[in-house]
Amino acid sequence: MASIVTTVKNAEKLVERTMKGNDASHDAAHVWRVRDLALSLAQEEGLSSDSMEIVELAALLHDIGDYKYLRDSSEEKIVENFLEEEGVDEVKKMKILAIIKGMGFKEELAGHANGEFSPEFRVVQDADRLDAIGAVGIARCFTFGGSRNRVLHDPAIHPRSDLSKEQYMKKEEQTTVNHFHEKLLKLKDLMKTKAGQRRAERRHKFMEEFLKEFYEEWDGRA
Repeated sequence: MASIVTTVKNAEKLVERTMKGNDASHDAAHVWRVRDLALSLAQEEGLSSDSMEIVELAALLHDIGDYKYLRDSSEEKIVENFLEEEGVDEVKKMKILAIIKGMGFKEELAGHANGEFSPEFRVVQDADRLDAIGAVGIARCFTFGGSRNRVLHDPAIHPRSDLSKEQYMKKEEQTTVNHFHEKLLKLKDLMKTKAGQRRAERRHKFMEEFLKEFYEEWDGRA
């Protein structure tokens, strides 16, 4: 196997190559932030150095082959092929792939997330979700909405409650602001580590304040 340092460097190159066409809500900078957050949470949670390697690689590779950006189905195999080429230990490889496959919000909606989670999974998923809330989360939400020509806000379109995985993936008749109610404001209570919960509190409050101000300005009250 290549040394972990080499594998991480190669993973970074793969991220830059495969994600360069994405809009800024899911670009390489998002991945670097998630990696840094994940390693920081892992440290707070007291994970071992072996676990840290799994966390770093899973965080780096988590958005390659994301269904929102797939250009063709062969891209779904990129991560698996990469880990094999790098000679990553089979147990580590399976752990990394399991983290990536299970961490999406759509999986939670489908009920696939009701099981025992590995410490590495908890840390990487929390890091990804932290980057979806707070000031950066707000910026990413509007960036993604703009990239899909989505309506900013329409008081006549209400947020969908009790979303299924299929409805969530469809996105029809959805405004950018509704995404806060359908997903982002729910993430604080879905954090799976104590460290993630602590950080989510502050980011969540910031989003609530932002939305209050947004609605007041929208209605001409501010």
